[in-house]
Amino acid sequence: MRPETPSFAKVHYTNGYEFTQGTGYTLPEYPFVSPPELHSDQLLRHAIVIVGGGITGLTLACSLANQGVKAVLLDEDNTVGVKGASSRGICYTQKSLEIFERLGIYKRIAAKGVQWSVGRTFAGKDEVYSFDLSAQSNFNLSAQPPFMNIQQFYIEGFLVERIVELGGVDLRWNSRVTLFEQNNDLATLTVQTPEGSYQIQADHVIDATGSHSPFHAWTGVGMQSTKGDDRWCIADVRFNTHPPVERHTWIEAPFNENRAVWQHLMADNVWRIDYQMAPNADPAYVSREDVVRERLERQFGKDVKVDIVWVGPYAYKSQCVNTLQMGRVYFMGDTAKVVSPFGARGGNTGVSDADNLAWKLGAVLKGWASPALLDSYNAERLEAAQENVRVTNRTARFLRAPEGMERSFRDAAISLAKQYPFARSLINTGRMAVANTYTRSSICADNGGVSLQNVSLSWRKGHNGVVNDLLNWAAGRLLLLSFGTSTQTGLRRLRTLTEGTPLRCVQVVDKLTPPQAREHVIDTQHRLRSACQLQGQGWALVRPDGYLAATGHRVDGSLIEAIANTLAL
Repeated sequence: MRPETPSFAKVHYTNGYEFTQGTGYTLPEYPFVSPPELHSDQLLRHAIVIVGGGITGLTLACSLANQGVKAVLLDEDNTVGVKGASSRGICYTQKSLEIFERLGIYKRIAAKGVQWSVGRTFAGKDEVYSFDLSAQSNFNLSAQPPFMNIQQFYIEGFLVERIVELGGVDLRWNSRVTLFEQNNDLATLTVQTPEGSYQIQADHVIDATGSHSPFHAWTGVGMQSTKGDDRWCIADVRFNTHPPVERHTWIEAPFNENRAVWQHLMADNVWRIDYQMAPNADPAYVSREDVVRERLERQFGKDVKVDIVWVGPYAYKSQCVNTLQMGRVYFMGDTAKVVSPFGARGGNTGVSDADNLAWKLGAVLKGWASPALLDSYNAERLEAAQENVRVTNRTARFLRAPEGMERSFRDAAISLAKQYPFARSLINTGRMAVANTYTRSSICADNGGVSLQNVSLSWRKGHNGVVNDLLNWAAGRLLLLSFGTSTQTGLRRLRTLTEGTPLRCVQVVDKLTPPQAREHVIDTQHRLRSACQLQGQGWALVRPDGYLAATGHRVDGSLIEAIANTLAL
């Protein structure tokens, strides 16, 4: 069907970004390819339709393609990033980097991006707090670094390249969804293109269109939303001054009227600097080129030479839907929640949303799991969304504490932190994002629900790998890690399990223990055992998204129960 619709209009700026000054970024453009529905009156039905080609939607599409699951992705633009706008997200967590490594684009990101692990916080001219994430146990077991800075559009471009390489996902650019309806049997979307409009049917619709999604109104989903009066000016600049490759934040920057400032290095030797403005600041004025240059000179000195790549005003808000699923629609990324960018909990959350839903869709469509498995997406990722909103709201209030008790607490914490280590944990310039733990999940045991770091392994002497290699080898199935030696009865049970279950099993031994199974890895320093939080012999059941589902000590009924529970059988 080809309903009559107006001609295709250009994409507007989204999410509050507004191009103001500078040379901007050159983004790739992808051609519009006429879909089959435009030339047929037959209404085609697809299992999965993804709406939105930002980092979240593209991660989902890439993860599905990596499993061999077909999908259609619709995006109203013909590029990645936001035309004429800033680098947007820049800071990517270890968990996101592990996901990208599993999808095959990490090497491209690492070649372009900037690694960092040290963060320093200042109040005035005094350093009041610092940290080194590479020394912390929740980061130091992975083959990926704690964080990497790179402009978001680069990652989106790498995802597009990888999706094309893998095949199976139909990327449709310049395709805007203008109408939507659903019932118990299916969903129907009307899509507008430069060559006309058509309709498409879907079993599952994933909304990754961003915070201004029309699906909110179409589905009637409820949400909690708060818009504060915090105002910022973001500048992406190149200049001849080269600060350390560290995360520097100022709670009270003397060069910014004692307001907060963020400073990060990104790819292409571009620095992202965020300046907190007065609540009543005029966006046009604070982002004017001469005003920005004056602000940069106050920070870096009169002699600094600056090339402004992009600069623009920004205001933050907090928003979270009440449920991530309404009928056949799943919300993810900024469609599900919007948070202040403190601690890198925005785009990274969307990447994990996509990774979570992708393996579940694949397992259900392949007949490996019950359709009830999809319900766990809401339980797990809504908990993550609510936690990230809560954490970032606390940071926002600390950075612009209202007069009274909160302001007194902040002033006292800053004063104490300059002298006493115990007070430094009270300084809140953004609790850095980590992989969320699932405490409400119905498919994880009480000892599961935590992310397994991408630990390095040895296949045999001189041949090394990582946990992600095992997950890719499992190809969407559950992965069972069996630590130590097994009895003959245990080995027979494992063999029977893998024959009739979507499960792959690997024996994990140390360098002194001869393996009993062909499929085995060597955990030379017990790093994998430590990551699985096991002592001695036992097993760990790992989901395709790298989360522990359950652990145990014996190959018995508890393992069978854990497998069935993880697949919602």
